[in-house]
Amino acid sequence: MSLALPTRRSAAARSLVPPPWAVLAAGAVLALIVLAAAAPGLFAAAPPTATDPVHALQGPGSAHLLGTDQLGRDLWSRLVHGAGPALAIGFGSTVLAVAGGAVLGLAAALGGRFADQVLMRAADVLLALPATLLALLVITVLGTGTGNLMLAIGFALVPGYGRMVRAEALLVRRSGYVEAAVALGVPRWRLVLRHVLPNSLAPLLTLATVGFGTALIAASALSFLGLGPRPPSPEWGAMLAEGRGFLETAWWLGVFPGAAVTVTVVAVTVVGRHLQQRFTRRSA
Repeated sequence: MSLALPTRRSAAARSLVPPPWAVLAAGAVLALIVLAAAAPGLFAAAPPTATDPVHALQGPGSAHLLGTDQLGRDLWSRLVHGAGPALAIGFGSTVLAVAGGAVLGLAAALGGRFADQVLMRAADVLLALPATLLALLVITVLGTGTGNLMLAIGFALVPGYGRMVRAEALLVRRSGYVEAAVALGVPRWRLVLRHVLPNSLAPLLTLATVGFGTALIAASALSFLGLGPRPPSPEWGAMLAEGRGFLETAWWLGVFPGAAVTVTVVAVTVVGRHLQQRFTRRSA
């Protein structure tokens, strides 16, 4: 009986690992999306904000690959140019969350018992709130806009990263090589910078790849509510919000922006799972 449980756990863990062909496909898709965000002109020649009322709500076809919206703007061009803001918000908020989580986790793990209790109880309070709701509270204070949206999502994700960094830092602090360094009289600041910090953040950077998908979904959801980049700037969440009123007459306005978010999040998650599995094997 004692051997059956680890076998089931390992089988479940292996089921979460994407096969090599899926990793290659997801990597290729993600590379194309990043390239489209960096150089949208390579994929779409039409300006994303150019209106053409005569051809408004035109379906997908040879003239417009994915159709046009209610103002006659080319939907394909807007999707391609919208990749930049979507990835920028997701990446920026993830960087802020990782940086804030690193500071929070290291302060809790190395700051003593009182600091650990105070910081972790505060993190528990924030984790009790849904991340989207917490981001909405921050936006209410700071206001709307791309920069504030990054700050709001990053702040909402800090507690989760902070707890992971704290757990890793506690393990590293109690490891044999750290105890040996303490016995040799290595200064505390050097011990933290050379041993605790790198070994605590290494797994966090791998998990941040998966967390990027969470940040991207949160950014699209808040942009859907009108709290992201202001129109007429193309952004997938805002485009999805614009298309919800035309689902019966122009389904492509809602389907294609939603598909763009879904494909990007799936590709990021598959690549992130693969990196996480490789890191787990290397550290085992």
